[in-house]
Amino acid sequence: MISKFANKSFFIRLGSGICLIALILLIIIPGGTLLFEANLLISLIGVYELYRVLGIEKSSLGITGYAATVAYYELLYFHKEEWIMICMALFFICLLAQYVFCFPRYRTEQISNAIMGMIYAGILLSYIYIIRESPNGIYTVWLIFLCSWASDTCAYAVGVAFGKHKMSPVLSPKKSVEGAVGGVVGAAVLGSVYAYIFSDKLHLSVNPVIVFAVICAVGALVSMVGDLAASAIKRNHDIKDYGKLIPGHGGIMDRFDSVIFVAPMIWVLLQIF
Repeated sequence: MISKFANKSFFIRLGSGICLIALILLIIIPGGTLLFEANLLISLIGVYELYRVLGIEKSSLGITGYAATVAYYELLYFHKEEWIMICMALFFICLLAQYVFCFPRYRTEQISNAIMGMIYAGILLSYIYIIRESPNGIYTVWLIFLCSWASDTCAYAVGVAFGKHKMSPVLSPKKSVEGAVGGVVGAAVLGSVYAYIFSDKLHLSVNPVIVFAVICAVGALVSMVGDLAASAIKRNHDIKDYGKLIPGHGGIMDRFDSVIFVAPMIWVLLQIF
């Protein structure tokens, strides 16, 4: 087992992973403008990576998507959420205007791809900032990473030890049903332990240990969907990674694929509780 992992690529992945976690801690703990700017940058890179895979990263459609992402974030920062739907409507109108006046340069699927990329990496990732800036945000924001990265580690460990039944043999042959169960249970346990440690800091209407266990279990399930969704897009376009920004991990979309889905789900669940 040791010889299997004792290679250069493993240590590169491990080192960059540690650096990434340290950077996230330094950005999220203070929150505010620093987190806002970092979150915006990550979203823009994610949108660019998606647009590059979809072949529109340097087109006017791509530029419109980047501009819409920046506009959306600015509305969040200045607490103008009531303008977000108008922003999205203008984004759609601008895309269709280019479709009409540049016809037949663009196809309808490229318009759809521009919208999907902006929502996928632009809007969904922004919930890291939204949760951090909400009440209890300094504590609840970490549920995103417990549900995505910690559950992934638990799923991998259980899958290696007990995995026999393939969960999605085409998209991810190494993932097993047993691993998925281990990821959900592991996330629930970690969530409950985390809530127990910080129970006196949390202000919830029900027992935070139970709440966080439920949230993390649901979040772990959603994280698997996010992981497989990103893999499906890569399979459709015959690529291994979205980018090379993070050594050993790939691009933003490779490392944050599950976080993208988990973040808005955590926000929804927190609103319920």
